[in-house]
Amino acid sequence: MVAPAVPELYEEEDIFAAVEARTESLQNLRELGPPDLVYLVKQPKSNTGRQQTGVYHHVTGIDASSSASLAAYVNTLTFSPLDKTHKVVSGIYCCYNAFSHLDMRVEVKIPGSLESYCIDERGEQRVATEALWLETFLCGILRAYSYADNGSGDSIRKIVGVRRFNPVTNTEMEHKFLDAAERLFFLGRQLSSDPETQVPNTVSNHLTSGLLKYIQTTGRYTSGINLFEKLRTRDVEVSSLLAQVMLMADEEVQAVRLMYDSLQDVPMDYSLLDCQAAFCKNKGEGEMALECAKRAVTAAPSEFSTWARLAEVYVGLEQWDLALLTLNSCPMFTYQDKDTPRMPQPSRIMLPILAESMLDEIDEGQPRQGDPHDYVHPSLRRLHAATYQGTFLKAYNLLTKITAAIGWDQLLKIRSEVFVMEEEYRVERQHSTSKVSPSIGSGANEESEDAKGTEKGAGDEDTQTKSETTTNGDKASEVTVERPEQTVASAVVKSGRDDPDPSHASYTQFQNKRLCERWLDNLFMVLYEDLRIYTIWRTEMAQFRQQAIEYKKSATEWEILGELAERLHHFDEGIEAYQHCLEIRFSPKAMRGVLKLYENRNDTRSMLGALIRLIAWQYRWYSEFSPELLYLIRKLIEDEGAVKVRSIVQATNLSQPVLDLTHQYCQLCATFRSSGSDG
Repeated sequence: MVAPAVPELYEEEDIFAAVEARTESLQNLRELGPPDLVYLVKQPKSNTGRQQTGVYHHVTGIDASSSASLAAYVNTLTFSPLDKTHKVVSGIYCCYNAFSHLDMRVEVKIPGSLESYCIDERGEQRVATEALWLETFLCGILRAYSYADNGSGDSIRKIVGVRRFNPVTNTEMEHKFLDAAERLFFLGRQLSSDPETQVPNTVSNHLTSGLLKYIQTTGRYTSGINLFEKLRTRDVEVSSLLAQVMLMADEEVQAVRLMYDSLQDVPMDYSLLDCQAAFCKNKGEGEMALECAKRAVTAAPSEFSTWARLAEVYVGLEQWDLALLTLNSCPMFTYQDKDTPRMPQPSRIMLPILAESMLDEIDEGQPRQGDPHDYVHPSLRRLHAATYQGTFLKAYNLLTKITAAIGWDQLLKIRSEVFVMEEEYRVERQHSTSKVSPSIGSGANEESEDAKGTEKGAGDEDTQTKSETTTNGDKASEVTVERPEQTVASAVVKSGRDDPDPSHASYTQFQNKRLCERWLDNLFMVLYEDLRIYTIWRTEMAQFRQQAIEYKKSATEWEILGELAERLHHFDEGIEAYQHCLEIRFSPKAMRGVLKLYENRNDTRSMLGALIRLIAWQYRWYSEFSPELLYLIRKLIEDEGAVKVRSIVQATNLSQPVLDLTHQYCQLCATFRSSGSDG
């Protein structure tokens, strides 16, 4: 299979500036590290006396088990079909080892020598040992999964010029990967963790997340079960990971027995309790899930995931007041994004296209360099919910689920029943005269410093709500969503002192109410803005249809509206917006959205049509590997059989090279002997 094209970022004046910038950034890395950096030095083939030029790109998924394997990749770049006037005279491959916080480097002279070493956080050179290469190899695979695009194009757009390869393409490489994971497993907590985890531990870190993602993507459940069964003999806490893989593999009886037996040994293991709660909830056993979720919160009160699970269970039980109070108790963490390269501005960028990925419908209508950007109405640009990540994203999703179930007005009613509102507090305070011992807010959470000001813009209420958007006359402006009242801030109740005002005890009106955390108050304002813009859009659409007038938006606006509808759980309206976007031009985000419709309808032919286009778009932007797209292909093969899937792909009226890109995913399923791939 032909490899994706090679993007080139040029440094024509200050050679090696990108390598130096990477060295300077090492002390600031907190996660798995940035994608690998590959830096080449070129010079003219003819002796014209011209100076050398630096050219670089980033890459994930390359075998980083030794200096030889990295040098082999550099050697594949010595011939460029696009640049026949220059030759590569040297190259540097930089690959981050997140276990030991070192940048492993291989310098290649062409033709000739190879030198390997590592650079520490102080920029000092150290010896690259076999143990360090083992760590680097494992980090490389975890990064490939972490930095892969989910099909929507968001990750691809984030960093310019990244080639993404599948790091595990056969069972031999899988064995090597899982062997390294077993040897380094109990060092995994050194790798940090997903943004929803407060403190990385044995079962919650980037290594365990990567292993679970790999197993789910490839369906290699037996390999995963074997790995975790071996590790469980060394630490019973690994049981929660083993149970998750058993559930993935539909081995539910074994998983339930394992969870029960393991909890006899570690009754307060929050990961096991959370696993039990999720299982019971998915089986519709809400009351059983509730008991497990409560115990998990008791076991890990400082972890977001346990509180979020408890809130989910309350939502499932339709206990909306308790769901809101639980959400209010969630510990919120500042979002830590993936480590990304911080490079100096290149002098120019070359983003070539290989013929194999060319598809007219993907390229037609795309803005060219220098073209004006799509017009986007200011009200759509400032929908802050679209920027949420980590704990704030999950909390917002829970809030929107409640809203979708009971409506905005009912949500505000329940909010005012469980939280102290600013207006009632002011009125009550004016009428209160007695001074007795304090009691208000007993058990209420104080506003956390981490949450305060987190998610930039979330608290900027003026920006979020002051502008009524009106694009279709007075009727649209008449459509209103009730603006939420302000809850009282804990700082107001405390009156700026450590101890509450003694007079608050006589405020009988809200003896049983809690103080709403400021971050949750901000989420209500952000949700209000989402609902307001959504309501205006749907009203305008209805008015235009009534008048038989076309409702026009730019492709980007339709994309934003599709995301908005999805956030608010209006599935059909989201699909409608994405389809309008695709009528103007191809958008991976819109196509990924429409793909969900085909999934719901079990429309195999349409699903494959969308997948072919998404895979081609990914390949166009140098990515031969997307775990989510591979997973969808694998599930289709599992349901329909490989022969049928291949036949539908082949019968599609597109060029053979484009179809071959999807066949490559099908072949991967055959290599791993996925269910349905052998006939």
